[in-house]
Amino acid sequence: MQIGSVQLTDLLMRMYDNSSEAIFFFDGNGKVISMNHSAEQIVSPEVLNQMVLGNKDAICMTCKGYTNDKELQTCQSCYLARPQDDFSSFQVYLDTLGKGIVPYAASFQAVDNENQITVLMLRDLTKQYKTQEALSHQTMVKNVIKAQEDERKRISRDLHDGVAQEMLSTLVDLRVLKYMDINADVLKKVQQTEGSIMRLLDDIRNLSVELRPATLDDLGLEAAFRTHFKWMEKNYGFVIQFAAELSAKRYDGEIETVVYRICQEAVFNALKYAGVDEVSVRLYEKDGNLELLVLDNGVGFDLNAINPKGTGLGLFGMRERADLATGQLTIRTDIGKGTVISLVIPLPIDVQKEDVP
Repeated sequence: MQIGSVQLTDLLMRMYDNSSEAIFFFDGNGKVISMNHSAEQIVSPEVLNQMVLGNKDAICMTCKGYTNDKELQTCQSCYLARPQDDFSSFQVYLDTLGKGIVPYAASFQAVDNENQITVLMLRDLTKQYKTQEALSHQTMVKNVIKAQEDERKRISRDLHDGVAQEMLSTLVDLRVLKYMDINADVLKKVQQTEGSIMRLLDDIRNLSVELRPATLDDLGLEAAFRTHFKWMEKNYGFVIQFAAELSAKRYDGEIETVVYRICQEAVFNALKYAGVDEVSVRLYEKDGNLELLVLDNGVGFDLNAINPKGTGLGLFGMRERADLATGQLTIRTDIGKGTVISLVIPLPIDVQKEDVP
């Protein structure tokens, strides 16, 4: 498709005037001979005035250096001083009006070799930097949480398969002693030691399950929840009314871990702070999502309180975990009105179709 030169010129002028990119034109001496509206918006009145007056170094008043292969910000071998070098794509920092120092993707090249006219075009990278920072943060948190879960799993297995087995062997040896020809005092001490080891063995098993329940890895969410809730009822007398409505037996390991840990934290918070002896937990699928609902009719709390009960890290951790699974965590509560914690995690298409005949 071809268009006339007049129409093309008009289109180029419109692009120049309306572009969100800042555009500066320089002559052979480095003097700014023209700039568009976006360029005028990022320089201070003082710098703009110097540019209008023809000060060839005016751009240096706002430029804080470009990035080369040796330094993040440098003025050595400046793109203005060495236009013959390849500056078709680089990064530069400008001290902008009202925004401070801002990183820009820049392009500096000749547009008229005969008259030595060059153009500097700048695109604000702030939004891209924020996106990269958010992605880096999420990746870092995901790696940290994965490392934590892997370490929990390793310690849990070591406790169960190593320490617990050694304790059992010691317990068997002690029980053999009871049937040997020993006096009453020794027998009493053996029985006391046996009781201590039994209690310690129970503590080790409980710690192993709390660190990382084997049922979560072996049998999935529903089995892990039922085991955990029975353990809580046995050890704390805390009743969890649990309902599961799942079409898929297993989910992605990350999803299962996120749901389990958030539920675990929510139930423990209810146990510690809600002032109730019973909560309701519902786990179900709806509209292609895996949803978790934890409800208590306790004392509630003020979500906007500066100093919440506890450290507040539990709620923060729950939100961090939900973000890792692209889930949405909602907490509804108020003083004297109980607490409802809702988690919604989108399921992959293959999981949604897993049980479809």
